[in-house]
Amino acid sequence: MLKVWGRLNSLNVQKAMFAILESGIAFERFEAGMEHGVVQTPEYKAMNPNAVVPTIDDEGFILWESNVIARYIAAKHSPGVLWPLDLKARADSDRWMDWQQTVFNPPLTAIFWAKVRSGKTPADQLEAMNAKLEGAIAMLDGVLAGREWMGGASFNMADCAIAPGVHRYLNLPGERAPRPHLERYYRALMERPSARGLLTTPLT
Repeated sequence: MLKVWGRLNSLNVQKAMFAILESGIAFERFEAGMEHGVVQTPEYKAMNPNAVVPTIDDEGFILWESNVIARYIAAKHSPGVLWPLDLKARADSDRWMDWQQTVFNPPLTAIFWAKVRSGKTPADQLEAMNAKLEGAIAMLDGVLAGREWMGGASFNMADCAIAPGVHRYLNLPGERAPRPHLERYYRALMERPSARGLLTTPLT
């Protein structure tokens, strides 16, 4: 059985878990990270020397990096659904998964730490990060004006990567500009059983 280490309120764990839940495979999850500890133990660091979550053990195959886990699960357990078989469709999904890590996540994390975890971020840096975040959100809203899901006509691995960040953004404290297409996407997302099982913990 697939084993997963990570706390469900971690954005990165949520990405991996979306792929696992959408694939419908059996798994066992172990709490790890932050208040749960575990990640600094010798046993865990032997699996994942980065000492972060998530990590999976698929019958002896150890894997870390959340987007890589999502791709692996999609390719192994959901070809043609989460894992696009068409090369161009898969490249499009890969693009958004990489964009999530390099463009969307850095400013989102900075704003999240400042607003939720009381990070001591200088005002000028916070303003710059917020501008980058809103730029990324505007891009998402524009893309979703022309497609139902990040993967196109159906939910796929790109959504596994993007959805947790959208949830985090839309539930941050404070006001935000209307983003009708992103909000429509989020409503559709929250109708999925996988999302209802994952995106229910408070932002901490």
